[in-house]
Amino acid sequence: MKYRHIAVSDLSEDQAEAELASLELELIHHDHLYFEDDKPEIADADYDALAERNKQIEARFPHLKKKHSRTERVGTTPSGRFPKALHMKPMLSLENAFHEEDLSQFITRVKKGLGGTTAVKFMAEPKIDGLSLSITYKDGQLARAATRGDGITGEDITENVRTIKEIPRTIPCTEEEIEIRGEVYINKADFKALNQTREEEGDALFANPRNAAAGSIRQLSPEITASRPLKFFAYSAVGVVSDIATQESLLNLLKAWGFQVNPLSKPLVDLDDMLHYYDQISNERSSLPYEIDGIVYKVNDFSLQAQLGYVSRAPKWAIAHKFPAEQIKTRIKKIHISVGRTGVLTPLAEVDPVFVGGVRVSKATLHNRDEIDRKDIREGDEVIIQRAGDVIPQIVKSLGSDPRRNPFTFPKSCPICGSHVYQEKDEVALRCSGGLTCSAQLLESLKHFVSKHAFDIDGLGGRKIDDLWDKKLVQSAADIFLLEENNKTTLTPLQNYPGWGSLSVKNLFASINRKRTISFDRFLYALGIRHVGRVTAQLLAAQFGTMKALQEKIELEEALETLTKIEGIGEVVAISILNFLSEDQNKQAIKNLLTHLTIKPTSKVSIESGHFFSGKTIVFTGTMQGISREEAQNKTKLCGGKITNSVSKNTDFVVYGENAGSKLEKAKALGVRVISEDEWKGYLDA
Repeated sequence: MKYRHIAVSDLSEDQAEAELASLELELIHHDHLYFEDDKPEIADADYDALAERNKQIEARFPHLKKKHSRTERVGTTPSGRFPKALHMKPMLSLENAFHEEDLSQFITRVKKGLGGTTAVKFMAEPKIDGLSLSITYKDGQLARAATRGDGITGEDITENVRTIKEIPRTIPCTEEEIEIRGEVYINKADFKALNQTREEEGDALFANPRNAAAGSIRQLSPEITASRPLKFFAYSAVGVVSDIATQESLLNLLKAWGFQVNPLSKPLVDLDDMLHYYDQISNERSSLPYEIDGIVYKVNDFSLQAQLGYVSRAPKWAIAHKFPAEQIKTRIKKIHISVGRTGVLTPLAEVDPVFVGGVRVSKATLHNRDEIDRKDIREGDEVIIQRAGDVIPQIVKSLGSDPRRNPFTFPKSCPICGSHVYQEKDEVALRCSGGLTCSAQLLESLKHFVSKHAFDIDGLGGRKIDDLWDKKLVQSAADIFLLEENNKTTLTPLQNYPGWGSLSVKNLFASINRKRTISFDRFLYALGIRHVGRVTAQLLAAQFGTMKALQEKIELEEALETLTKIEGIGEVVAISILNFLSEDQNKQAIKNLLTHLTIKPTSKVSIESGHFFSGKTIVFTGTMQGISREEAQNKTKLCGGKITNSVSKNTDFVVYGENAGSKLEKAKALGVRVISEDEWKGYLDA
């Protein structure tokens, strides 16, 4: 970075060589974070600027360009977490255009490459900000799916891709083998809901939809992928039938085969058309349901594409016209520390209010202590702010800190309750140790308690909880069930407060009373035990049956061993459960709740013996109808079944859904009994 302030045209050869070496390390670092960890630490626009400067320096000093320069590479080497998959043809990258001049030069190069006289038409498609994916079909059957990887070899993520509903399992294609390519993504609304769920369960939030999609598709467990709202836009094919002559007709064919193609794709004829389309989509960008970061222009005619060919890492017949990041300058007035339900300390910047992407922003996340230190962000700094995925405002960078202002330091004790702050091994986050003695954690735990998958009390969302908390009417979960009784004797009944009418209060009390009986697993989930999501709560309920039985087991010396023997519960989760249920304050909170509630026990009979699936080893394959594979597996576990992912001679049953693959064939070859989804449902309810 030593010479970054010098224009490329003014660099000496020694300076250029030094900067290229520096840029190579930076780009490798950011490639690793983006492609492998799905956790980029700089905005796309900043990365593009680094790559563009690298390209310009190499163009001015071509003899300094290395054989394996970043400008010659696509993506990054597959991580090794998945089997490798070789693409039929390389999945290349695209050259970028940032200005009208770049686009004009692209058109000139295309026409020159075609002899200068050929009339050229283009196809324009919004550039989805997701994860590139190739899907191979053999004889019309989905056979394999892979990430782009380094362009030649990707990661085999077939089982994960089979869980995406928008991707057809079969296509009416007579080709022996065809590779469909496109982009996996998550809608903005689904992204927001996904992050809300993660926040409720104490998990780290995704920074933007692209990271969420990439992280979801590259899970080692297909069940996790299946639970994520992934979507897919198809845009190209390798090995397509010969009578398809243009990109436009290919998109129509893909649509006819059952793929989603972007409805905003449009044929264009010249630069004016391109610029008009770019402006149109740019204006619509914030209202689109998905994230885009530019426009891709392709020569429409495939025969002309073949004439133009490729450079080392990109086609000569296509270019990506990138949008500028939706960013704006503002000033940090104050840095506050927010404490979440699980005690995580999150720094929030209070900024001079600005409009970003049509939304007024006055606060932005700084993520964590490392982020503040890395970007050297201080109170009073002028900063660049953007909305990540149009949802979470974040600080992109500081425009320079006044050395007279002290760096921000994280507190050593919780700013809310004063408890000491600690950092767990392998975690970036700092946490308050106060638990429910911390009012911030208690308030957030109350919001979790009434949330959709917990008590799900109509009319009692987060804002209402805030209001009741501020009025001192609800200070614990048990207080919720005392609201109606206390309201009869208070001098200021709830219906007399602004925002509360007689009807809304009556409906709220009725809703609360309907929830005085709840299943054991929902009760456990509602307690907000760290690492205990809905599935773990179901496993605990199935194992112990009642709260009393669980509490009695927790008191025994072998409690940790007992918990870790439950399939799906590891040591970290088990310790978290033990710590929570052993804490005196939590014991008292549960005792108080049980005076107002009836907890429906979970039958243990089917877990221990008696059910058709009890003690049986079961494998699921294919796509289930009306239920996710994870839900089906959990229902089977509750009946005493043991779930595994691989078929062997020790497997008792293979349950198959639509488009079941090799597991079904292996089961038949080994003589393992196979049952359909309908048969499974029959046995489940028997």
